[in-house]
Amino acid sequence: MVQEALAHNPTLQASEASLRQSQDRLRAGYGVFFPQVGAEFDGARERIAPLEQGLATPPSVFNVITLGGTIGYALDLFGGSRRTVEGLRAQVDYQVYAGRAAYLTLSANVVNTSIARAAYIALEQETLQLIALQQQQLKSVEVTVRAGTAPYSDLLSLRSLIAANQATLAPLKQKISQTGDLLASLEGVVPSKAILPDMPLSALSLPIDLPVSLPSELAHQRPDILSSEAQLHAASASIGVASAALFPSVSLGATYGGAGSSFGSLPAADGRFWSVGPSVSIPVFQGGTLWYGRKAAIDAFQAAEATYRQTVLDGFAQVADSLKALEHDAQALEAEVDARRAAAETLEITQVNYRAGLVAYLDVWVADVQFHQASIGYIQAVAQRYQDTVALFVALGGGWWNEPAPVSLGAAP
Repeated sequence: MVQEALAHNPTLQASEASLRQSQDRLRAGYGVFFPQVGAEFDGARERIAPLEQGLATPPSVFNVITLGGTIGYALDLFGGSRRTVEGLRAQVDYQVYAGRAAYLTLSANVVNTSIARAAYIALEQETLQLIALQQQQLKSVEVTVRAGTAPYSDLLSLRSLIAANQATLAPLKQKISQTGDLLASLEGVVPSKAILPDMPLSALSLPIDLPVSLPSELAHQRPDILSSEAQLHAASASIGVASAALFPSVSLGATYGGAGSSFGSLPAADGRFWSVGPSVSIPVFQGGTLWYGRKAAIDAFQAAEATYRQTVLDGFAQVADSLKALEHDAQALEAEVDARRAAAETLEITQVNYRAGLVAYLDVWVADVQFHQASIGYIQAVAQRYQDTVALFVALGGGWWNEPAPVSLGAAP
């Protein structure tokens, strides 16, 4: 189910496309470190009016054809270009971690939904068996009521209990249908084409080792924390870009070409032109635009820093909640196992006593009903523990083992 979802889920495909987009933007950004070379061609037939220039000569019509090339290189003296590319690299890192988050969330949703669907099916089966036993018990009670050995209130109580249990079937069926439709959506197919697994809850098992405590360093592999770090890095780079804009920008440029009245005259010496030299642009007065633009970048960095701290705190809280939930799940499951074991032993003893003629068969039915009720509680406890284990897996960014240290994801291509 997870493999199908990873292969066809549209949300994951959108995340992968966003990553490719950010990588291509980074590759485009590296172009500022290279000379910019261009070629120009222009051809026109013109008529000039000498009177515009104060001349009394008659107007003339002529052809002008120009062919030339340009080369320019911006000197990154104050690091504006470097910080711009650094920000693009941080955006690539962010998209990488966002993709990991989408991958992890999708996997967890598939597993959680599959566990829930298996649990709903198991609950439906147990409820049907319980109702069948209660209906058998109802027939026995009807006989005793007609014989006058039991009050009519016993019959009404049992009918009410059966009706209450039957009322739980429709919501269970609805939940089974909803989880199946959700699995189809996660797989990227319409519900009518979904292939749902025949996966009983009893076929699932927990990992061999579940931790009771974890080193805090493991939380650093969470995609949301790493994404927040990347956004903080991008905000820092924006400060550098805004700071560089306050200083002069220097570029070197050169132009060479030829002009003439026809293609054949382009190589002529008298039509050649060229220029070479530096260009300096100095911001003198911008009405505070550049200054406050830098202050805005600093404010954005401080906001990103606060968001990062909150993300880390939320991550630790989620891990702590998951560990506590597993601890409480273990206690609840132990109690449900004891209750189910006791109900099973009671049923076995009651059956032995019935075969020995010591109790009525109604007592066997009652013990069987109690056993099925305990089984329903056990199924719910098992499913809850499975899903809280998935929650711990997600809270730690994919597991409770140490992953390799993150590499520079936005390296130059």
